[in-house]
Amino acid sequence: MEKDPEKQKMHSSKTPAEMSVLIKAKAAELGFEGCGISSGQLPSEEAVHLREWLEAGFQGTMDYMNGYFEKRTAPLTLVEGARSVITVLQNYYTEAKPSDPEAPILSIYAYGKDYHSVVKAKLNQLLEYIRTEISPCEGRVFTDSAPMLEKALAREAGLGWIGKNTLLIHPRKGSYHFLGELIIDLPLQPDQPFGNDLCGSCTRCMDSCPTQAIRSPRHLDARRCISYLTIESREDIPEKWVPQLGNKVVGCDICQQVCPWNSKALLHQEPQFDPSPELLAYTAAEWQVLDQPSFKRLFKGTAVERTGFRRMKRTLAHLFNGK
Repeated sequence: MEKDPEKQKMHSSKTPAEMSVLIKAKAAELGFEGCGISSGQLPSEEAVHLREWLEAGFQGTMDYMNGYFEKRTAPLTLVEGARSVITVLQNYYTEAKPSDPEAPILSIYAYGKDYHSVVKAKLNQLLEYIRTEISPCEGRVFTDSAPMLEKALAREAGLGWIGKNTLLIHPRKGSYHFLGELIIDLPLQPDQPFGNDLCGSCTRCMDSCPTQAIRSPRHLDARRCISYLTIESREDIPEKWVPQLGNKVVGCDICQQVCPWNSKALLHQEPQFDPSPELLAYTAAEWQVLDQPSFKRLFKGTAVERTGFRRMKRTLAHLFNGK
């Protein structure tokens, strides 16, 4: 397809550096806590690491991870003519907790509205701003919704390093954030990749994981991970891991809670991520008899919908067995 000459002319009306400054300012205005830009070219070792992880079987029953290998390691192929990747951070940290200390708990990311819809809506606003205020362009928005190495892209955009727990860690903002991407065909000025590994000799995340799912630095065996076992796995939870669940019914935050870089985590400023009062007030007794209508009411519009009632009841049965 031939490029529109007028569009090409408008592309050159602002320099890549000027466009990048405007985009980052708009991202901050939309409530993103971080915004970085990369060329979309990933180091070759990312492909090597991914292949080793897959060959080790660490993906468990997540068969979709076996597909689209080339796209995962070459994200620009997701958008025709793409030249830049904009990566954003959206904080989700909250200290809200269930009022009943005996009640099952969710990973804190799951208490509010589904991050997929929240982050995508903001990214669509950013894309519209770019098209109307900076330059016509083609692009697509993503957040955990395509075969993409999001954390590697965030590192290449200067937003942090990938910690031993495999999460992206920002040196000032920690790791309690969602990632989102906007891949466009504009030539933007890329940021310098984050070149430092600031985990140092710390192994708190590895040592604190109840199932020892972090087999070695940055090598997570999903088959042992409580988040995988309670959210993704299509199989029953192996009996050997049941005692390690504690009272976790959806996800796990232990490797983030013990991370020194999260010791000064700031509360999110996104009202859509606030937990519902009804959910926080749900008692252990109510959880034990949770039925499908209650599940739909409590978790409508949240990421927990993706887990589904059947998987949640499977986990609840393990939590309450013998109690």
